[in-house]
Amino acid sequence: MSKTSANVAKKPAARRAAANAAKPRKSASARYVRGTTAMKKATTTMKQRNSGAKEGKGGASPAQLIDARIKELSDWRGETLARVRTLIKQADPEVVEEWKWRGVPVWEHGGIICTGETYKAVVKLTFAKGAALEDPSGLFNSSLEGNTRRAIDFHEGDKIDEKALQALIRAAVALNTSTRATARPARSQKRPSRA
Repeated sequence: MSKTSANVAKKPAARRAAANAAKPRKSASARYVRGTTAMKKATTTMKQRNSGAKEGKGGASPAQLIDARIKELSDWRGETLARVRTLIKQADPEVVEEWKWRGVPVWEHGGIICTGETYKAVVKLTFAKGAALEDPSGLFNSSLEGNTRRAIDFHEGDKIDEKALQALIRAAVALNTSTRATARPARSQKRPSRA
């Protein structure tokens, strides 16, 4: 390579380096966001969705959002989710319905009992503390390797063992409420005495 071609190749790089050195340095978050309109819209939408688990789009309640999801599915998945929801409410009349994580129905009582996710080929009922629950009927058929969660996958045409599912819901509620009742109280901050 001749000296003139090497100098020509260095000039654009030198100009970029000089231009970058003259610019004020942005913080890491500012560099990440880069101020694009699409990113701002996405961030705004996420803030609106995450701002309250109790309300969703347009101030709709979680129950209304779950109703809308069931209606939107309009196939076996909607029917299965509706049936599971009814069984959960029958098993625990004090259950609280939530709408979390960008559209996942969640049922709580003293903590999360279970979530109801819908996929193309399965309706998944995930129990937050499923590993700690007795499952004599063998309903759990998914997420069996974890230390905390367990899930039940319902496929098209599966028959729901309603009594066993309700017993599992009641056991999850009992576990949540007993864990809360027996939780260790906050320790007072003792300061060492000065001698």
